[in-house]
Amino acid sequence: MDRELIALAAAHGVATAYTDWRGRRVRVRPEIVIEVLKLLGVPADDPAGVRSALAAARAAAAGDALPDTVILVAGRTRPLPEPGVITLEDGGSRAVDGELPADLPLGWHRLACAGRDVPLVVVPRRLPAPPATWGWMLQLYSLRSSSSWGMGDLGDLAEFTRWAGAETGAGLVLLNPLHAVSTSHPVPASPYSPSSRRFANPLYLRVADTAAYRAAGAQLRARIDALRPDQPEMIDYDAVWRAKRAALELLFPLAGPVELAADEELTAFATYCALAERHGPDWRTWPEPLRRPDGPAVAAARAELRDLVAFHAWLQRLCSEQLAAADAAARETGMPVGIVHDLAVGVDPGGADGWLLADVLAAGVHIGAPPDDFNQLGQDWGLAAWRPDRLAATGYAAYRDLLRRVLSHAGGLRVDHVAGLWRLWWVPPGAGPGEGTYVRYDPDAMLGILALEAYRAGAVVVGEDLGTVQPAVTRGLRGRNMLGSTVLWFARDADGFLPPRRWPRTALATISTHDLPTAPGFLIGAHVRIRAELRQLAGDVADEWARAADERRDLVAMLRDAGLLAAEEASDEDIVLAMHAALAASPTRLVAASLYDVLGEVRQPNLPGTINEYPNWRLPLPATLEQIRADPRPRRVADLLSRSRPRR
Repeated sequence: MDRELIALAAAHGVATAYTDWRGRRVRVRPEIVIEVLKLLGVPADDPAGVRSALAAARAAAAGDALPDTVILVAGRTRPLPEPGVITLEDGGSRAVDGELPADLPLGWHRLACAGRDVPLVVVPRRLPAPPATWGWMLQLYSLRSSSSWGMGDLGDLAEFTRWAGAETGAGLVLLNPLHAVSTSHPVPASPYSPSSRRFANPLYLRVADTAAYRAAGAQLRARIDALRPDQPEMIDYDAVWRAKRAALELLFPLAGPVELAADEELTAFATYCALAERHGPDWRTWPEPLRRPDGPAVAAARAELRDLVAFHAWLQRLCSEQLAAADAAARETGMPVGIVHDLAVGVDPGGADGWLLADVLAAGVHIGAPPDDFNQLGQDWGLAAWRPDRLAATGYAAYRDLLRRVLSHAGGLRVDHVAGLWRLWWVPPGAGPGEGTYVRYDPDAMLGILALEAYRAGAVVVGEDLGTVQPAVTRGLRGRNMLGSTVLWFARDADGFLPPRRWPRTALATISTHDLPTAPGFLIGAHVRIRAELRQLAGDVADEWARAADERRDLVAMLRDAGLLAAEEASDEDIVLAMHAALAASPTRLVAASLYDVLGEVRQPNLPGTINEYPNWRLPLPATLEQIRADPRPRRVADLLSRSRPRR
């Protein structure tokens, strides 16, 4: 590759080579680098364009001009090219002479200096140390009760949280993402491909927990109650939404006026929802005049569809109220952390955030992962990517607002694929999953702003840093008192499973994840059986069964050596309990037990690499909420974990 192209790519954070999962150096094809640079607004089609763009980049780097957004860690100073004036977040002002002072308050300020006016974000050096506690890991859709309509809902969440905190001593409840998905049929099942990460999924609403339902007369309530769908073996999102949508439409006339001017972002999202009902969920297929949310055609459509826009805004208001009720349940029971929400790594580019945030997203890019042992062709997750240059140019406002909304009713936040705050694998339009490259983000900004918003919300942060991650990711999380992730299946070295005493302290520890076998499923080789049935195994089936038997044997040996499993002829239930004893024996700050594991479910919630071949995200728990509360197995695990991490 041409040296000038390499230098230009480096100047804009585009990798021209990377180290793969085997530790080998892989060179990125020049055409991919050129295409990614073009998506960043950098012309690189010919040598003259490369030279010109490189000269501009070097001139900008050589000068002492302010960056588009200034990030300052509280307690530190930063030189300025000349004296300036800071406008503080609270409206006050302060003159500065050649240096940003160390005593600036945390927050979002403005800096006027050297002929520019730029955002100045003062972020905390670190968060308060997370408490040492334990909790339940819950796929909310799977938690059905006698009151829910075909899937777990926010009412179930409040009831479960109240029980978990008051009766089991849990300190947290870790959820799957509750982001808004497209409500066009078929309703997407995956919570990790949302239409918007800033707003909530109305499928989780409990109809009976609304003021409109409480105000309804007996006849209307009877009509609404009759809409409740059955509880089928697999969760039917389409049936759930048809029933809830019909019920909520009947209740909407009782909702009272919806003030659309009170929240411009919410009104814009509700406008997308209304337009999606008329033109389909992918805004890229809409009539051209509607593809810009700030255009006159959209303003006219909003006025025409005002009642439908108000309806969708009302749904989000209900979501906020019910999320707040669940959060209050955690606080009432004295949970030291409370509800931990999950932030998906990206959004559907054709969805609401793709439309509303197009100016800070890379057009046509999908994020994913390069080839590895399990996905030898690489991965294309079909999700949109932030443009790092546009984030900085807009003061990271979209990122800030996303975090604020997700954290508004949270005691913690799990960040999926947290390495994406440092770099993301971009797959440009027309390229295959393995034909991308990494694009660098500013971790001082991305992590610093996350720390600021979490600090203000009083929230714990957990980063999903499983797999191969750069050492800078681990250091960055630890340096800010954010936790990483430890999973029993991955806690191994060349000699086998690591005893829990060797697990890292700064982590959230679990037995498994939604993409891996459950504990009971692992013990019987369910992950081998289902992959063999679906022809997903790359190697010989007999070899995979032998490998699964070896892993079970190694796991049992580790549990015995660690003094966690005494019986010579232990049952699978004994081994599952010993796995939870391993969580309890670890030094990790947080541990979480999955109800799938505790209740004996052998099927994993999601099987990567499948779509319709497997019921991903549609498996309910094998017991209702009422049955869980009466089941002795959750109590046994709760007693075990509570002894290791008692509330203080």
